[in-house]
Amino acid sequence: MKLEIKQNILLEHLNYVIRGISTKNLRPILNCIKFELTDEGLYLMSTDNEISIKTFINAKEIEKIDSCGEIVVSGRYIYDIVRKLPDEIINLEEVIDSKLYITTKNSSFTLNCSNVNEFPDLELETNKNPIIINQKVFKTIINQTSFATSTSETRPVLTGINFKIENNVMHCTATDSYRLAVKKITLNENVKEKANIIIPTKNLNELVKLMSDDEDNIEMHLFGNKVIFKFNQITMMTRLISGTYPDTSKLIPENFELVVKVKYNEIYSAIDRASLLTNESDKNTIKLEIKDQTAIISSNIPEIGNVEEKINVEKTNNNDMKIAFNSKFMMESIKALESDEIELMFNGEIKPIILKNPETDDLIQLILPIRTY
Repeated sequence: MKLEIKQNILLEHLNYVIRGISTKNLRPILNCIKFELTDEGLYLMSTDNEISIKTFINAKEIEKIDSCGEIVVSGRYIYDIVRKLPDEIINLEEVIDSKLYITTKNSSFTLNCSNVNEFPDLELETNKNPIIINQKVFKTIINQTSFATSTSETRPVLTGINFKIENNVMHCTATDSYRLAVKKITLNENVKEKANIIIPTKNLNELVKLMSDDEDNIEMHLFGNKVIFKFNQITMMTRLISGTYPDTSKLIPENFELVVKVKYNEIYSAIDRASLLTNESDKNTIKLEIKDQTAIISSNIPEIGNVEEKINVEKTNNNDMKIAFNSKFMMESIKALESDEIELMFNGEIKPIILKNPETDDLIQLILPIRTY
C-alpha cells in the first residue's frame, strides 16, 4: 500500500474512526484502525465489537495512489501523529517487515503493523428497506431524550433509548425510572414493518458526534441484534440491548388538576439560581409553590442558607400547588423542550410532573416529585 494524501482530509476521517477503537484494551487488535486502499479510494475501519465505524475517502480526494493494499496499525498513535503534522501532503507507505512509513517534507515516522487477518469482520451489510430520517431531526431526537437514560448497569435496558416504530410513527423513549422523555416523529418514508429496539445511549451519543447539522438524510438498517447507520461517507454499526423495555405509555395522564404556563428563560434561570443552595445528598431538592398567579421557587441548606425566587405564571384554574423536585432533572427537561414557553402539568404533590411545549405534543417530559411537604 502506498499513497499521498492531504493531512486535513486524512485527519477528518481519522476523527470519525478513532471513536470506534476500544479503550479497555482487552484485545490489542481492537485498538487498531484498518486501512484498505483500492482503486476507488481509501476505506478506514475501527471496531470495539459493540460499535463499528467505516468511512471512505474517494480516490478523487487522494493526491496519488501508487499501490493498493491493506494494513492495520495502532489507532491512537496514527491519529496523534497525523493530528500534529502540518497541513501538507502526507506519504503513507507499507514497507518490508510489516511497517508503515509516514513521511512529510520534514517529518518521518515508522509504525509497526498488526496482522490484517486478525482484524474482525465488521458485519456492515445493509437491507433493502432502511428507515430514512433527516440528520438534523435525528440529532434533535437524541439531544431531547438521551439525558433521561440511566447510567446504572443494574437495569441494562434503561441505559438505552427505546425506538418503537408502528404505522409510520417513531416513538423514542428514555427513562431512568425517576424521569421520562418521549419524542414522537412521523416518518416521511412509508415503513411497513414494526420495530421495537433498544439502542445503547453511549453509542447514540458517539453517532451524533459524527453527524452534521445539514439537511442530509441518515439511513437506519435494522437487524435482530444490531442497527447500521449510513450517512455521508460514514457507516456505523451498534449492537442492540437485549431485553424488554418497560411499557411507559400509561404513565402520562390525560387530565390534570392544574396546568401552568411559564416563560422558559424565567423558570430556567430561577431554578438555576435556586439550585446553588442544593446538594447531591439531598437529591438537589427544590420546592415549588404555586399560589394565585405566582410561582415561588425555594431551596435551602440548613448549614449554609436559603434562597427564594418568584416568577409570574398563567394558570388554567384557581387551584394552588405545592411540590418538590430534583433541580438537575427539571433543568435538563426544560432545556430539552427548546420552547419559549413551557407548560407544567400537575395532579398533586406526589404525582408525576409533566412538561411540554404548549404548541405541540411531539415531546413529553415527566419527572417524579420528591416528597417533602
